[in-house]
Amino acid sequence: MKSMFVTVSTTSFDELITAARSPPALQALQSRGYQKLVLQAGRGSLPQPQPQPSSSPAAAVEAFRFKDSLAEELQSADLVISHTGAGSCLETLENGKPLIVVINDKLMNHQLELAKQLHRDGCVLYCNCRTLPCTMQSMNLSAFKPFPPGQPEKFASFLNKVLGLQ
Repeated sequence: MKSMFVTVSTTSFDELITAARSPPALQALQSRGYQKLVLQAGRGSLPQPQPQPSSSPAAAVEAFRFKDSLAEELQSADLVISHTGAGSCLETLENGKPLIVVINDKLMNHQLELAKQLHRDGCVLYCNCRTLPCTMQSMNLSAFKPFPPGQPEKFASFLNKVLGLQ
């Protein structure tokens, strides 16, 4: 069963949760073959079940606030939609999952710069809550480039030199 995981991490971003559950987003989800939507609402409002129109097949929707780890959700997801927190983006990309990052227009911070750079690198798509359904509908997951793995040994070597330990 193809699934999509939406995460806001420890923040509150009700607009993203609402956008991901909107009829246009659910229609885009289903038209792309996804049958399951998992929502992690963080400190925001936990979404209430919505009645589905009988004319369209309903995707299974699960929602929760927090878990000790999101590793299981990331592993089982075929697509991740996330707020543009650096930790969430990097963890998703390190797991090799396709990622759509959603800018919170109400915040003036690093989000847009991070999203643009990851997009320029070919690793993500980015949008805002208003354009999420269109982005989901038009996404080409095969165009994503793999995220390069970190090289902590280079940083450790540099730090050892600076500290005179090498």
